[in-house]
Amino acid sequence: MSDTDSFIDEVTEEVRRDRLFGYMRRYGWIAVLAILLLVGGAAWNEWQKAQKRNAAEALGDQIVAALALEERGARAEALTKIDATEPSAQAVLDLLAASEAAGETPEDAAKRLMTLAEREGTDPVYRQIATLKAVALPDSGLDVETRRTLMNGLGLSGGLVRLLAEEQLALIDLETGDKDAALERMMQIAADAEATAGLRRRATQVIVALGAEPPELPRLDQPGASVSE
Repeated sequence: MSDTDSFIDEVTEEVRRDRLFGYMRRYGWIAVLAILLLVGGAAWNEWQKAQKRNAAEALGDQIVAALALEERGARAEALTKIDATEPSAQAVLDLLAASEAAGETPEDAAKRLMTLAEREGTDPVYRQIATLKAVALPDSGLDVETRRTLMNGLGLSGGLVRLLAEEQLALIDLETGDKDAALERMMQIAADAEATAGLRRRATQVIVALGAEPPELPRLDQPGASVSE
C-alpha cells in the first residue's frame, strides 16, 4: 500500500505541475504585462519628478540672474521675460517684478499687482498679497474709493490679512482727513491679540503721532494673556 500511495502522490504532483505550466502558458502574459506596467509606471513617475525638479532649478537660476542685475528697471524687465508654467511660480515672478518696478513706475507696478490679484487660478494668498501691495504703493494711480473698497474686501478675511487691511484703511482715513476714524482703527489693531509685533509697533507710532496714548497690553506673565501678544 505504501508503494501504491507513493505512486499516486507522484502522479498527482505531475498532474499539478502540468496544470501549473498550462496556466502559465495560457495566462502568463498577464503577469508579464502587469510587471511591465508597474515598472513602466514607476519609471514614468520618476521621470516626471526629475523634469519638475530640473524646471524648478532652471527657474531659480533665471530669477537669481535677473535679481543680480544692477538697475531696478533692468531687474524688473528681466523678471518679466521669464516664463513660468506653474501659476504659483508666475505669481512669485509678478510679485518680484512689481517690487522692482515700484520705485520707478509705481503705476505700472500697481497694474501688474492688480492683474495678478484678478487672475484666474492664482492661489488666494498671492491674491491677498498683491492687493495689499498695490494699495500700499504710493502714487499707485488707484483712487481713494477703489483702495477703500479693496481693503474692505480683504477686511472680511481672518487673521493677519484682516489686520493689515485695517491698517491700510486707517491710513486712507488719515489721507482723507478723518483722524478720529484712523485713531480708532489703530487702537483696535494695537489691542488685537492677533497683531504681530511689527504691526502693533506701527499702529502705536501712529497713535502717538496723533497725540493719543496707546492701549495697555496684558503682560505675558499675567493670567489669560495671549502668547501671540
